[in-house]
Amino acid sequence: MENHKEKLFLLDAFALIYRSFFAFSKNPRINSKGENTSAVFGFMNTLLDVIEKENPKYLGVVFDTSEPTFRHIQYKEYKAQREAMPEGIQTALPHIFNLLEALNIKVLKMPGFEADDLVGTIAWKAASPELDVFMMTPDKDYAQLIRPNIFMYKPSRMGKGIEIWGEEEVKAKFEVDTPIRVIDYLGMMGDASDNIPGIPGVGDKTAKKYLKAYGSMEGLYENLDDLKGKQKEKVEQNRELAFLSKDLATIKTDIEIDFDLDEYKREAYNTEKLTPLFKELEFYSSAKRLHLSLSDVKDQKFEKSDAENRTVMSNGTMDLFSQFESADQPVLDEAKSVDVSQLQYKIIETEEELNSMIETVFKYPTFAYKLDTTSLNPIDAELVGVCFSGKANQAFYVEFTEDREEAKAKLQRIKPLLTYNWSTRVSTDIKNDIQVLRKYDINLGDQLFDIEIAHYLLEPDMKHDLLRLSELYLNTSIPTLEDLVGKKSFKDVNLRDIDRDKRINHAFKTVDASSQIYHILSAKIDQQGLRTLFETMEMPLVPVLADMELQGVHLDIENLAKQSKTLTQQIENLEKEIYELAGKEFNIASPKQLGFILFEDLELDAKAKKTKSGQYSTAEGVLIKLKDKHPIIEKILSFRGIQKLLSTYVDALPKMVHPVTKHIHTNYRQTVAATGRLSSTNPNLQNIPIRTENGRKVREAFTPSANDRVLIAADYSQVELRLIAHMSQDPEMIKAFNEGSDFHAATASRLFNVPVEMVSREYRSYAKTVNFGIIYGVSAFGLSQQTDLSRKESKEIIDNYYLTFPRLKAYMEELVEVARDKGYVETIFNRRRILRDIHSRNAVVRQHAERNAVNAPVQGSAADLVKMAMIEIQKVLQENNLDAKMILQVHDELVFDCHVSQKEEIKALITSKMENIVELSIPLIVDANEGDNWLQAH
Repeated sequence: MENHKEKLFLLDAFALIYRSFFAFSKNPRINSKGENTSAVFGFMNTLLDVIEKENPKYLGVVFDTSEPTFRHIQYKEYKAQREAMPEGIQTALPHIFNLLEALNIKVLKMPGFEADDLVGTIAWKAASPELDVFMMTPDKDYAQLIRPNIFMYKPSRMGKGIEIWGEEEVKAKFEVDTPIRVIDYLGMMGDASDNIPGIPGVGDKTAKKYLKAYGSMEGLYENLDDLKGKQKEKVEQNRELAFLSKDLATIKTDIEIDFDLDEYKREAYNTEKLTPLFKELEFYSSAKRLHLSLSDVKDQKFEKSDAENRTVMSNGTMDLFSQFESADQPVLDEAKSVDVSQLQYKIIETEEELNSMIETVFKYPTFAYKLDTTSLNPIDAELVGVCFSGKANQAFYVEFTEDREEAKAKLQRIKPLLTYNWSTRVSTDIKNDIQVLRKYDINLGDQLFDIEIAHYLLEPDMKHDLLRLSELYLNTSIPTLEDLVGKKSFKDVNLRDIDRDKRINHAFKTVDASSQIYHILSAKIDQQGLRTLFETMEMPLVPVLADMELQGVHLDIENLAKQSKTLTQQIENLEKEIYELAGKEFNIASPKQLGFILFEDLELDAKAKKTKSGQYSTAEGVLIKLKDKHPIIEKILSFRGIQKLLSTYVDALPKMVHPVTKHIHTNYRQTVAATGRLSSTNPNLQNIPIRTENGRKVREAFTPSANDRVLIAADYSQVELRLIAHMSQDPEMIKAFNEGSDFHAATASRLFNVPVEMVSREYRSYAKTVNFGIIYGVSAFGLSQQTDLSRKESKEIIDNYYLTFPRLKAYMEELVEVARDKGYVETIFNRRRILRDIHSRNAVVRQHAERNAVNAPVQGSAADLVKMAMIEIQKVLQENNLDAKMILQVHDELVFDCHVSQKEEIKALITSKMENIVELSIPLIVDANEGDNWLQAH
């Protein structure tokens, strides 16, 4: 920010804290004590960003209080609709206050007034030609306070940078002649977030029109005769409400408060207070940013050794810290003080040392290993080195030259360590290791422990990378490859190009940490009864996924090229139709320009919502609600859908075909979806649209690997509905499934009280939507959005549904009670979903947890079924040397590349294994078909 004057930053604390908390809602930060530290972490990052980027001389953080304000007294409904503060924020506040105290940052709060009143008063007192005041908040209401030398500083959001609003920006955004008129704007249109009523029927567009014509609220009421019809009637009848709303929206700037600018001057941090706070919160990255000693934060102190201990020692031992030039990097031994000279990190350089290492490692019942490779893509990767660790503070590194044959020869020496099953081998991303070692004719064996997968079972909603696990369990911070090579070159990194000592140090730290974390996680796996799930499902699935990824899928590039031309022509035709309907040409892909066309030119919604950046929202959900208002909406939705299909799949997939294998290779990840489902990345082959003809045609390009082969697609039929029928033991659901009838039609028959044979296509569609929606906690509003039913009709259907299947309703309530009692729910195979917010006083947060309590056991059980089937089918294919390869998994569907001569045998085998993978009270049904491409087979 180009500004050479002194700066005072005033932070709207709760606005930023809430924003931080909900930013982590899908992936909360949970420390090793199980505490949700999202709000503290996010707020601290925001605060440190401001300090680092803007370096203000003066800084203050302003809080609301729990006491009623003058606005509550004036209007008892003010903010009455707001939910209780989430527990994650309540528990964060003491930490935040302690951190601000330790940072020596001024904190201000005053009973009876809100933060914006305090900020407004201070800003108006402090601003001068010598001092600029920046009010940091995402709240648009602050725009009314802007004056010369007073600015709004809106934090970055959704990947967009910060926004700074001065007078001109406010005038342009609100279309007013001076920022003070923002008060009139807010008074006229109201503010739903604060429960300020405004004038009924007046939205953004009308408020701006009135202000342009009459200048203010007072001017509007002085010119009522200019208004006509119902518009005049609404404004006239709500005079009192209008001026009340303006009062409520007015931020005070004249609170009696002693203001001394020097009190806001930034002082040196109190490191003695900060260190234990960061240690308690496990905020190691924040500690680094403030240049605190990480060794103190992690309670691991050590003395630097002699100079010879900071280089490769004569006995082959390497000091962990020799290349990471900071004494803040701790020794990897949990909660112990360790002398660096005691580290036994050896680079294996001689035949004698290699023999000694093999003998040593063989003695360990468990050891960790790490592969260093030339590429992150296992298909292209060559081995650079292998590191081993069997106990804390000990590690060995075996290095390989670029000579492939020489590398193979050395690998043969250590092959027993990697293949024999008397030791448990520990690592991260073992799937990748399996793929790399296959090229060297090495099979890792069965006795494997992937620490990321183990932690995923223990804490499915958290992150599972080694950096996070080291912070959680070892009170230390492991450098990542990104730290070594930088983000820009991370994807193309070749470890041979990295400084040798840094590379080897990184391997030592990684493998040592993995070895220690194993013992912690293994004990937790046993304590929580997850050993069977880990050893019979998740770990056996790893080599199955490794095989699938290596095999890849053949892609018909010519087919996609033809589709690209067709779709491009469709886009050009739609553009012309949209321009004609709009009456002008514009950038359809620009939300800003599109919003102006829809809501200014065509006036499709007088109360159209705007995004935080001030432009009209043109999100898909917004457009779908407007489908019946103008034919342009359908065209725009089609335009977007085709454009996305073209850019994401049709034009993108051919570029991802591997030049050697001529196949496309996705990456299946086991540790992403908290429900247990697999995810697919680079490319994502699980999200190819199937509801549109264009989307389905993309599957035509997925073809067998040779002319004498076919694809077989096997798909579980209504598996989640069948599972919830079994799990709930609802007699009506079980009866319908056991009779083998069309379950959606049978449901419609019960819901609408008509014979099954008379169920219309429309009734069946409603029943299908409810059947699947119930699992995901569909509401009357949600059902009405997915159908053409009214909210009242939707409510009646849902109520009838629960009357039809009464045991189902009781079971869903039982699941919520189990979650409240235990803090988690389980699948039928004991996979856990932890629900920390199940007791939240905030209804939105709590209801989200309650929906997960119902959904997770069902969706998770379905995911478990598919995983079990994959393991069993792969085993049979290999044992019987059948000519078929599993190549794709898309939720409830498996796809195989099979020799045409064996297609019937393979199809029968797959169907049998999938349908009989587990015994339920209702049958599992699998639809299996073959074809010359995926679309035909599906």
